[in-house]
Amino acid sequence: MVRDAEALHYHERGRRGKIEVVATKPCVTPRDLSMAYAPGMSVPCRAIAADPTRAFDCTAKGNLVAVLTNGTAVLGLGDIGPLAAKPAMEGKAVLFKRFADIDAFDIELDSLDPLEVIRVARLLAPTFGGIDLEGIRAPDCFTIQEALDRELDIPVFHNGQHGTAIISGAALLNALDLARKRLEDVRVVISGAGAAGRGSGAPYGRAAVRR
Repeated sequence: MVRDAEALHYHERGRRGKIEVVATKPCVTPRDLSMAYAPGMSVPCRAIAADPTRAFDCTAKGNLVAVLTNGTAVLGLGDIGPLAAKPAMEGKAVLFKRFADIDAFDIELDSLDPLEVIRVARLLAPTFGGIDLEGIRAPDCFTIQEALDRELDIPVFHNGQHGTAIISGAALLNALDLARKRLEDVRVVISGAGAAGRGSGAPYGRAAVRR
């Protein structure tokens, strides 16, 4: 059990919060600086202008995820707003780094309008290799995720739907293995039609239709 005082101390001690930006190349000598910024950066800039796919070779884009929320449905806390959601989003960025070595920036948006969230995500997309939607209430989360899936050329992951579907699917497969049963021989019941229920139920629904 984590005590409130202990959790606050964890977040407040030393450098505030849980994430920081660290340079991946030497930045010590004048030559290092001229390579990192002007004039050295002009070379990859021109290369990317000529071939946009070079961004994945010359920048952090391919290993950079936006953890994006408006704070309307934060895990276990509900609608607490974008600023109060920041510790949770920083925490998700830590999980990306710790378990997959993926760099992530948390982005908290002060808007309840799904169309504004979609527009901001669309405008930010050139920066990132993927977008993780977090803590966004239903049904807005469906509208946002489906629109971004259609409009962007990078992966869009919604934790409430896809994350829950992954872990519940893994639990089901493990249970079937332990019970020595096949998926086609069991009946799966999804209770609820929120983000978790819809995300978890969709794969089984499609499988049932195919059968």
